[in-house]
Amino acid sequence: MKKKILAVGLLLCMVVSLCGCGKTAKDSSKKGLKKITMVLDWTPNTNHTGLYIAQEKGYFKDAGLDVSIVQPPDDGATDLVASGGAQFGIDFQDTLAAAFSSDNPLPVTAVAAVLQHNTSGLISLEKSGIDSPKKLEGHSYATWDSPIEQKTLEYVVNKDGGDFKKVNLVSVYVEDIVASLNADIDCVWIYYGWDGIKCEQAGLDTNYLPFREMDETFDYYSPVIIGNNDYLSKNPDTAKAFLSAVKKGYEDAEKNPEEAAKILCDAVPELDENLVQDSQKYLSEQYIADAEQFGVIDADRWNRFYNWLNGNKLVDNRIPENTGFTNEYLQ
Repeated sequence: MKKKILAVGLLLCMVVSLCGCGKTAKDSSKKGLKKITMVLDWTPNTNHTGLYIAQEKGYFKDAGLDVSIVQPPDDGATDLVASGGAQFGIDFQDTLAAAFSSDNPLPVTAVAAVLQHNTSGLISLEKSGIDSPKKLEGHSYATWDSPIEQKTLEYVVNKDGGDFKKVNLVSVYVEDIVASLNADIDCVWIYYGWDGIKCEQAGLDTNYLPFREMDETFDYYSPVIIGNNDYLSKNPDTAKAFLSAVKKGYEDAEKNPEEAAKILCDAVPELDENLVQDSQKYLSEQYIADAEQFGVIDADRWNRFYNWLNGNKLVDNRIPENTGFTNEYLQ
């Protein structure tokens, strides 16, 4: 009996010793790496693939970084970055307007564009006949009751010769785009790289009206990577190293969408693999598109949209030109 107890004791010692060695090895692999938290805007999707590639292929580690990719808290990614709870995050130029125009602007800056062009637009079933903004008259549109959203819709409908007052606004959150279009909603504002692909896979015949084609004002940046201003000013080299690794990840996603989709699905196995594969193929042409490199933000396009918000009094305080973005940290 004593021998049995002694044997068990020795076995436990070995297990503890091995666990200790494993922890030491793990810790030592991260020794000397600078910790960074990257907070997403939403649940993981193909907008984020380059980040997961940089993680999986060791681009962050090669840059001397230990990066944690986390999902946002209830109050959103931008508030977390502004407070210093994360060094980098993801947001959209339109939703960032409130952060830059408040009496106490949030200390964040857009440091890279994830997609070069706005891929959002209006989608409807082909049988509804909404093949131009004017034809929204008499049809139901699912609104999330944002002043910027509704003013944008009003602008494109009226510009096309329609009467926005004749559009039936239905305040509803659309979770299932396919079910909604097949039910009582005629038109929804979507991002094509996800919900548009869902409609394709469901075999729906649709009309899609991209906002960037309706008016150049709406070819704004969505989404973008933002950084905490204090962190950026104190750690410029680390910020550049982080974005350099991110750039490599998105360049890989552009060149090999099938591999990119697999890396994302391996990291987030609950995702629909077929949706991710098709979405990745679509977005592979959007990450860099016609830009000289990944991440570049064009000042004219950035300013054009914010000037439109200023002119339509959609912000609390006027946003000065060249506010809220920089290309300084892109290499």
